[in-house]
Amino acid sequence: MSDVTFKMTVATNVGLVRSNNEDNFIVCPNLDQADNWFAPRSSDEVISLGEFGCVMVVADGMGGMNAGEVASEIAVNTIKEQYSVVKDFSKIADCSNHIEAFMKKIIVEADKQIKKRVKEDPSTQGMGTTIVMAWIVEDVAHIAWCGDSRAYLFNRQSGLSRLSNDHSYVQELVDSGKLDPELAFDHPNSNIITRSLGDSPVKAQPDYVCRRLSVGDFVMLCTDGLCGLCRDEEIMEVLNRDYPSLEDYRNQLINAAFEAGGYDNVTIAILECLKVKETSLANTVAPTQMFKKAKVEKVEKTPEPKENDAAVSEENVDNNTDVAPEPKKKRHVGLWIVIIILLLLIAAAVAAYYFGIITIDDANNIKFNLNSISL
Repeated sequence: MSDVTFKMTVATNVGLVRSNNEDNFIVCPNLDQADNWFAPRSSDEVISLGEFGCVMVVADGMGGMNAGEVASEIAVNTIKEQYSVVKDFSKIADCSNHIEAFMKKIIVEADKQIKKRVKEDPSTQGMGTTIVMAWIVEDVAHIAWCGDSRAYLFNRQSGLSRLSNDHSYVQELVDSGKLDPELAFDHPNSNIITRSLGDSPVKAQPDYVCRRLSVGDFVMLCTDGLCGLCRDEEIMEVLNRDYPSLEDYRNQLINAAFEAGGYDNVTIAILECLKVKETSLANTVAPTQMFKKAKVEKVEKTPEPKENDAAVSEENVDNNTDVAPEPKKKRHVGLWIVIIILLLLIAAAVAAYYFGIITIDDANNIKFNLNSISL
């Protein structure tokens, strides 16, 4: 059993304008229990994180009446099925590389299942969905996504930060330096996404990132029914308030989306980290640099690392580089140099005696006969 405890809440709302809800979600508070794919009955329930963690998934369907809802439902159900068939999570949850590979694989599988449905039912042609998911293992949040549904990390000390990077036309403009980030929210093409599940002949290309959690952190997943209507500053303003329940934060965020027009479906899943273990295990993942693959390495079981060792490991993973081995100690060459010089001096003295440059009289006095030297 992990030393991590948390609270969780999730909800979806059709909004103020649309008649159907194309969003879907699914959560599993405890992967140790294969059939526990239900939201907690109360957002005030304190949950102990199981050995293999918990999962939250949010999907935003596209494609018009019914079709978008079908795509998002297939996506979340596929994710559930892929987790449910795993017989031994210990071989997946042992390091970040394995977790990243698994999360990307099951998102790609969801993409395949949506496309399969389109072939079977031509009336669903054009349907698709975005997806964002979080897998909390030990004290680390693993995030994978495809599209513009977002993952955020909030803490009262550090504020609000995006864990995911939108797969959208506008975000590409920002990333390339062609658009000021401040202008992205109001851009007329902000609804154009460049990656999703189901609506493209190209295989889905999900991204992944992970972040270590601290006490008081909120991990929030949402569709663009929230982040497309409310700026990050407005979201952070709600999260900075002092509400008695995690459910209140969720409901106030939905109300903020309504106040901004409420013209889209909105889905929000929040996990609040209440307690984390003081020292992480050696094979527990450290944050990886966004959008870059780390090398897959076999992790051997090692004793609990010291705090400084863990810090070095984290810095190394963040920079996506290998730890350089310690240089071997230089040989003590000074002693050899002294020995060689002494041998040369002895050899020179013997040669000088042989050629008569140096003589030794009866009193054992050494004399130098410089006149014997001929040039």
